[in-house]
Amino acid sequence: KQTLLPLLRQETSSFIFPCNPIVQRPELQHMVLELLRCIPLLLFLLFVCGLDHFIFSILSIIQHHSFIEYSYQTSHHLSVNVMGTSLMAELLRTTIGALNTSFDTEVETSNLACLPQPTGMTRQQYLNTCLPLGALALLCLAQVYPFRLRRVIAAFYFPKREKTRVLFLYNKLLRQRKNFLYLQRGRVARQARQPPGLGTLLLQWCRRRWPWLRRCLRRSCTLCGTPETPGHQPCPSPDCEALYCGSCW
Repeated sequence: KQTLLPLLRQETSSFIFPCNPIVQRPELQHMVLELLRCIPLLLFLLFVCGLDHFIFSILSIIQHHSFIEYSYQTSHHLSVNVMGTSLMAELLRTTIGALNTSFDTEVETSNLACLPQPTGMTRQQYLNTCLPLGALALLCLAQVYPFRLRRVIAAFYFPKREKTRVLFLYNKLLRQRKNFLYLQRGRVARQARQPPGLGTLLLQWCRRRWPWLRRCLRRSCTLCGTPETPGHQPCPSPDCEALYCGSCW
C-alpha cells in the first residue's frame, strides 16, 4: 500500500516541524515579509535623525558666527561760570548754576538673547530612539516559534476539526505524490531520449577509466539531486546511466 513515510525531499521542505529550532522554509517567507514591513519605519527613523542632526548643525553655526556685541560710551559735562560780584551776578550764579551737570554713560550689550541655543542629542538618546525598532525586528525573527503553538491550541479545543485536517492533509499528499511520480517519470523519459552531452560523456569515460575518481566526480540523484552515497541505486538497464537515492528508488 502507498504510505507517506518517509517523506520525500520535496515534501519535507513544505512542512513545519515544531521541534526543529531552525527557521524553516515556510516560516522564512513569512518572516521576510514581516522584516520588509519594518523597512519604511527604518527609513523614516533615519530621515528624522538625519533631519535633527542637520537642523542642530545649522543652528549651531548661526550661534557661533552671528554673535554681535555692542559697546557704547558717552560723556556729558555742562558748566556755566558767571563772573562778577554784583547783585545780578549773584542772582545768575544761583539760578543758572543749577544747570551745571556732569555724567558719563557706558553701555555694553549683545544679541546673545536672540541667538538660538541648540542642544544636540546624545548617543544614548539615539540608542533609545532606535531600541523600539530593534525590538520590533527581533519580534519578527522570534514570532515563528510562538506561531507553531497555534495548531496545538486549535487541536486541543477542536479535536474533531484536527482529525479532519489530518485526513485532508493525508489525501492531499497522496494525490501530490501520485502526480509527482507521474511528472517525474515523464521528465526522466524525455531526458533519457535526449543524447548525452560532451561533458556527460567525458565524465562517464573518466569514471570508467579511473575508478578512484568516483569520490571526487560524484553523481547525483536523477529526481531530487541528492549527492551520490553508497545507498544510491543505479538503473538496472545496461544502457541507462541514471542514479536514484533510496527514497526515490
